Amino acid sequence: MKFISPSALLLCALVSLPLLSNAETAIPDQELKEARTLVKSFAGGLKSALKPAMKSGGPVNAIDVCNLQAGPITETISSESDWKVARTSLKVRNASNTPDAWELQTLLTFEQRKAGGEDINTIEHSEVVTLGGQSTYRYMKAIPTADLCVKCHGSQLDHPVAAKVKELYPYDQAVGYKAGDLRGAFSLQKLKY
Repeated sequence: MKFISPSALLLCALVSLPLLSNAETAIPDQELKEARTLVKSFAGGLKSALKPAMKSGGPVNAIDVCNLQAGPITETISSESDWKVARTSLKVRNASNTPDAWELQTLLTFEQRKAGGEDINTIEHSEVVTLGGQSTYRYMKAIPTADLCVKCHGSQLDHPVAAKVKELYPYDQAVGYKAGDLRGAFSLQKLKY
């Protein structure tokens, strides 16, 4: 599998994509409520899995749990709704979470909004786009880096943590974060009927 550096992705996105505008393409209120509810459920499911893992075995255990449970949590939430639910980032740990062009543009805009002083906890974007010839609702919600996140995503990882990350994610890019940084985003999409 070929990996593209985050800086190359950023450059391509900045050169080729316009800034996002919510003006006439925001998704309807009902779909926005659904998306927000699913994000809360997804975040809650991840937190419910990670907190006890961290408490019982520290960050190394949490990495194992995240590796084994994040996918099934995502699949369950997606299967119980009309939405495809995922996570993405400018620096992914799992290559299958690499952002598509719309997600990349949205993440870059989230970074701009954060740099402009917007509260990272409230940054979101929704839009109706055409994918494969079909109108599709898209929604993203920023994921802030919490203090606890830097144990597995910070600049200075303890040796056992770094070794476990390398074992499970040999092409990991998701390090170097500080608390308060934009860690990534929840990303949802649903066909418009």
